[in-house]
Amino acid sequence: MRIACLGGGPGGLYFAISMKLRDPDHEIVVIERNRPDDTFGWGVVLSDETLDNLEANDAVSAAEIRKHFAYWDDIAVHYRGVRELSTGHGFCGIGRKQLLLILQARARELGIELRFETEVDDIEKLAADYDLVVASDGLNSKTRSRYEAAFKPDIDVRECKFVWLGTHQKFDDAFTFIFEETEHGWVWAHAYQFDDDTATFIVECREETWEKFGFGDMSKEESVAACERIFANYLGGHGLMSNANHVRGSAWINFPRVLCERWSHENIVLLGDAAATAHFSIGSGSKLAMESAIALAGYLHTEQSMQTAFDRYEDERRVEVLRLQSAARNSTEWFENVERYLHLDPVQFNYSLLTRSQRISHENLRMRDPEWMRRAEGWFQQQAGSNSHRAPMFAPYRLRDLSLKNRVVVSPMAQYKAVDGCPTDWHLVHYGERAKGGAGLVYTEMTCVSPEGRITPGCPGLYAPEHEAMWKRIVDFVHAETDAKVCVQLGHSGAKGSTQLGWEEIDAPLLDGNWDLMAPSDVAWSERNQTPKPMSRVDMDLVRDQFVASAEMAERCGFDMLEIHAAHGYLLSAFITPLTNRRDDEYGGSLENRMRYPLEVYHAIRAVWPEGKPISVRISANDWVGDGGVTPDEAVEIARMLDEAGVDICDVSAGQTSILAKPVYGRMFQTPFSDRIRNEAGMATMAVGNIYEPDHVNSILMAGRADLVCLARPHLSDPYWTLHAAVALKDGETAWPSPYLAGRDQMARLAERGEALTMKV
Repeated sequence: MRIACLGGGPGGLYFAISMKLRDPDHEIVVIERNRPDDTFGWGVVLSDETLDNLEANDAVSAAEIRKHFAYWDDIAVHYRGVRELSTGHGFCGIGRKQLLLILQARARELGIELRFETEVDDIEKLAADYDLVVASDGLNSKTRSRYEAAFKPDIDVRECKFVWLGTHQKFDDAFTFIFEETEHGWVWAHAYQFDDDTATFIVECREETWEKFGFGDMSKEESVAACERIFANYLGGHGLMSNANHVRGSAWINFPRVLCERWSHENIVLLGDAAATAHFSIGSGSKLAMESAIALAGYLHTEQSMQTAFDRYEDERRVEVLRLQSAARNSTEWFENVERYLHLDPVQFNYSLLTRSQRISHENLRMRDPEWMRRAEGWFQQQAGSNSHRAPMFAPYRLRDLSLKNRVVVSPMAQYKAVDGCPTDWHLVHYGERAKGGAGLVYTEMTCVSPEGRITPGCPGLYAPEHEAMWKRIVDFVHAETDAKVCVQLGHSGAKGSTQLGWEEIDAPLLDGNWDLMAPSDVAWSERNQTPKPMSRVDMDLVRDQFVASAEMAERCGFDMLEIHAAHGYLLSAFITPLTNRRDDEYGGSLENRMRYPLEVYHAIRAVWPEGKPISVRISANDWVGDGGVTPDEAVEIARMLDEAGVDICDVSAGQTSILAKPVYGRMFQTPFSDRIRNEAGMATMAVGNIYEPDHVNSILMAGRADLVCLARPHLSDPYWTLHAAVALKDGETAWPSPYLAGRDQMARLAERGEALTMKV
């Protein structure tokens, strides 16, 4: 094949090398617009896994690369005058210039033609002259722009400004993060050694801070001098250097996240940053490009045609790219919102930074540095009033006079087993088992305040004497036999009522026997569901008083805590979201108006609920509909209103307010909303949503993303989830029910012998 590689960066050079190794008869030229020793980066970070991949592909160049690597194991975080150091991370770096020289020499050795200082303006002619054109022409790829209609790039320009600098100051002991508060806001640096004399020093800040400094109006020299003043205490008398000689004026940029819908067009294929980018805070674009080069070269020699090779390359590498971009997005957003976390203690701030991408979990961090983790867990327990060194999930928590033994919550889960609103022995066993299972707090499913407020005929209520008697029996059992606490969740279905049981057709109207519905406005849940009556003031007073009556019953039942359900499109949620609140009176329009009725209900309940017992409110922090619904920004304002009203904790859920919602799922996918409310509104929160491992719970708590963690489905499949987690984590302080101690001991023995637990927790 006659092959042209556009771009002489690591990706293009390494693809050429990989192809030549597979077939020496290939005629390959690498075309680069710059000079051989021009480079606009400083260091390149590669992982041990990438090094192994390079060695398997080309042992010669891999050996040369290893000779020039700088290795480090630690991460140091400088924050508020404190240096937090953790170890076991395993990084290696090499100067980008050195890497290019190694790859250039190897390419020449293999007979690859290198053309420098050559600009390609006619990509069509190049594609006509060669069998294959590999466009590795970088972030601002001309090829991608020329064939934009074919490649369909999605370019997301991120919020922070950054500048890539270097220094002769040594950071050879650690990958170093430095956070400095200035008169214009916070500025931070990512620094790492890549050879004996030089380190990369990336300076980053929010755009408003950048504007206040006037960096955009500075020359490169003035900008570098300003950065030197900001970080003078860390540079040891050394200066900062810019090698962006090709840039006039400011060298600061916003990072563009690039992902193309297609990576090939006819005989042209994209490689490296031209196809997809990954933020510098999570890893090296060079790593991604070189691994993609190996894959593409391999497929071109194993597939039956160039097109099938392109298809396989795109399909398989896209998975890895998306995985890396997901982690990079988490990391990028952490830095973009770092001021959200600048109230945290240095220990918690360091933990939050280390786990920001979700690629490093709690137990993984323990494996890397058990001593630092022991100290961090001790700090967390101390903040909770305990002197132990247990995992965060086993730390106590207090709300008003309510003391919880740990941070695990059995989330509300509809059972659809009530009869005429009355819970049954099913509920006694269901809640009793989960209370015995070790969680600190057990929630009831949504318990309705009236017959018309039920979601389905199988939903329980708290509006009749027989309901009160059965709920009291359940609560009494939990209190007599366990040390778990019980929270009743009160709600009214609104427009989502009079529907079938969950295992029939969820949210669909009953086949017969439907009851009348009411809601803030005459907005039906769907075309199939009945249109509710818009609530009058009389209706609002009636429902408010029904909530109060149910709260009074709940107190007589002995519930320890009460939650108001104002999420998931039910009645109070329907007042909050503009998707279903179309009112033109004082209860519609602005957020303040839309919150008026839910807050009326809260204040009425608070007036009759015992002072020492907490009240939480569950909200949907994102309607997932884009424009027109509740957004995470607005959710912070909702939480501030709840906090000012005296609500003790916000149960942060999301979605289920509209059939138009397009949620973005994933593990812990709703936790960012809890994180934001807790750290921006300053309100205690509960995190929910696809949380299913002890690692998830511990990382959420330790990073300060929530105060309590709710698990639903894991508790359906394993009522003893918390007890099993305690055994897996070798927590000997978690109490088991006395009749079950023999089971605990056997499970612990099996775990010690390395045998698999019967259930993965």
